[in-house]
Amino acid sequence: MKMDLRINWLIAIGLVGWLFYLLAPVLTPFVAAALLAYIGDPLADRLQRLRLPRTLAVVAVFLLTFLVLALLVLLVGPLIRSQVAALFDALPGILEQVEQVWLPGIMDFIGAEAGEGDVGISAFLARYSDMAGSWGAKALVSVTRSGGALAAAVLSLFLVPVLTFYMLRDWDTILVRLSALLPERQRETIVGLARETDEVLGAFLRGQLLVMFSLAVIYSAGLAIFDVRFAVAIGVVSGLVSFVPYLGLVFGIVLASLTVVLEPNPLWPLVGVFVTFTVAQLLEGSVLTPKLVGDRIGLHPVIVIFSVAAGGQLFGFFGILLALPAAAALSVLVRFAFHRYLQEHPELDVDATPERPEE
Repeated sequence: MKMDLRINWLIAIGLVGWLFYLLAPVLTPFVAAALLAYIGDPLADRLQRLRLPRTLAVVAVFLLTFLVLALLVLLVGPLIRSQVAALFDALPGILEQVEQVWLPGIMDFIGAEAGEGDVGISAFLARYSDMAGSWGAKALVSVTRSGGALAAAVLSLFLVPVLTFYMLRDWDTILVRLSALLPERQRETIVGLARETDEVLGAFLRGQLLVMFSLAVIYSAGLAIFDVRFAVAIGVVSGLVSFVPYLGLVFGIVLASLTVVLEPNPLWPLVGVFVTFTVAQLLEGSVLTPKLVGDRIGLHPVIVIFSVAAGGQLFGFFGILLALPAAAALSVLVRFAFHRYLQEHPELDVDATPERPEE
């Protein structure tokens, strides 16, 4: 009887997993909204303790979120606008230098002989214009065919805030009703595991904020040392977007390089940019993330590195993004199973210090 019950549970879990797999494109905005509601729930609860109704507390959370996003846009917008404008102003001079200095120098270095009109931007465009036109046509056809997917993505983008509002407003009610569905014998254990997982994920978010702040300081200080313009702005923005793996690195290098390349002597500042971001990336991977995030969620640095690598290998970009939260939640279940196993086998003494062999 007990074996039949377990088989039925396995079949039910398999069917639910298969259904989730089929509905994955539809579930994406709901999963995103659930994550955002989970993140915003503690702040809404605190506002409720200040005698605010739940709906007003959720509205306040939304307003605060949009205010932070608006401040980020105000910080990033002028920086990007000034950099793009400066780049377009300097673009004719850069193209002229490439065509008249760099390309002939490269041709001389590799020992190639070029006929008249074979070297330069105009020659390149004349030679590959047909290929570029073919690629452009194919890209246009691909975009046209994927119009439905693009429309679905835009719809999901507008759907997420609406779903987040309703989920955040009814979050506590949802948790109570889910708890009522649990078997009474296992309810206390499952609720305890859920609370421990919530504490671990909260520690992860706090650790990630510390990593972002530390990277912002490192980026800003390093760029300022090498006298890069907009060092503080580039460093702060790169640190803020570093919650997405490698986005802060790429974003910062591109912005700082565009700033440096327009200087009269760009070589050493450009080297300084790459040194700054390389050192920051090494510190993040070997010190900041393992210590500030790994220690807070109870994960060994080796497991942190393996989780990120495995997440990227299995699920790509989103796997990298969710690797540490998933590993933190899984660690709670593994520790629970380990302690339960030790309780069932008291003869095991895992805390005993192994004896060293005699020499």
